[in-house]
Amino acid sequence: MLKSPYYDTKAAESMFKALYGENTLLQSERYSKAFDTFKKLYNADSAYICSSSGRVELLGNHTDHNGGKVLSCAISLDTLAFFVPNDLNIVNVYSEGYGKIVVNLNDLSDTENGTTLSLIKGVAKWFVSNGFKIGGFNAYVTSTVLNGAGISSSAAFEVLISEILNFLFNDGKLTNEQKVKASHFAENVYFGKPCGLLDQTAIAYGGLKKLDFKDPNKLSVENIDANLDDYTLILINTGGSHENLTDEYAAIPAEMKIVAKAFGKERLIDIDENEFLNAEKLKTLPDRAISRAIHFYQENKRVDNAENALIKNDYETFLNCVRESGISSLCKLQNCFVPSSHEQPILRTLFIAEKYLKGGANRVHGGGFAGTILNIVKNDDKDFFIENVSKFFGRENIIPLKVRKFGTIVL
Repeated sequence: MLKSPYYDTKAAESMFKALYGENTLLQSERYSKAFDTFKKLYNADSAYICSSSGRVELLGNHTDHNGGKVLSCAISLDTLAFFVPNDLNIVNVYSEGYGKIVVNLNDLSDTENGTTLSLIKGVAKWFVSNGFKIGGFNAYVTSTVLNGAGISSSAAFEVLISEILNFLFNDGKLTNEQKVKASHFAENVYFGKPCGLLDQTAIAYGGLKKLDFKDPNKLSVENIDANLDDYTLILINTGGSHENLTDEYAAIPAEMKIVAKAFGKERLIDIDENEFLNAEKLKTLPDRAISRAIHFYQENKRVDNAENALIKNDYETFLNCVRESGISSLCKLQNCFVPSSHEQPILRTLFIAEKYLKGGANRVHGGGFAGTILNIVKNDDKDFFIENVSKFFGRENIIPLKVRKFGTIVL
């Protein structure tokens, strides 16, 4: 451990601008309160600090699970941990609002499916299975990565735990890719949620990135040497419930893979688009599966086009790619509403927000059906946008974000 623990939070404030943008005063108060809580809980006078952000996907809606491309960025909301090692081989985690979690590292059996405890166990199990060290630690965790907002609160926590174990017991030797794999294993196998690698990758690497999931054995992460400093990313929580939508989410990758299987492949990325447009084959496939496959191929091209536009500082072309992605998600991917349901929070929110964009762009965010939409708004128009959409959705459901340059990090 090359870094020293903190005895107060003042020294950490030099990182706030890069991590949080303009919210430095708010973060100073947040850090101080969390550190005081940590000291009381564990009778301690110092701690290390780890920050793990949420993420958004700017482009690449539902492409990662079939080997596609995504334009992602880490964001200025994070899961924050104050932590120190202990000699007990036990992980003690207090999470604000959730109480205490205790994990005995002598027992890493998979028995707590769907819990936070299962995430900690799953990460630890991956470390042990892949030759890395684990050990006990005490932590207090607080998070601004909202649950159910489509910004990957569970992945932020998983990568946080991976980085703590990496820092305390492995001299920081794990690569970002290894931390991604540990976190993904925890969520897929121990937590029991089928997901691609998008969330963990965007969070571990940070910044504005193009992710390519074509090679299932190796991540392709390309830094985009551009910024969105003149824009604010604004999520709107639609108020729609994710409850009972698991089948809707699962149907998207499943139907894409039905198409792939018809061509003798596991994923759409393994089929050339021209080969896919084979009339005889398509006659045997369900219509919605074909539409979703078409979205996949076109979305991959949009990611490339958007990347090129950003590199050239051509923001209007970039915004057009975002708009086209939103239309494709609505018409081809079909994850903006649940068929046969009269509740359509995503569509309602998109159409209302569109009125106040002033040349910006918006689209469904994340899994879709419920949850959030993403709006990209010029900084000069941010206050106008927030003031007007707050009348419909409440200010508490409007979430302004900035791109965060750092991945998960021990400060």
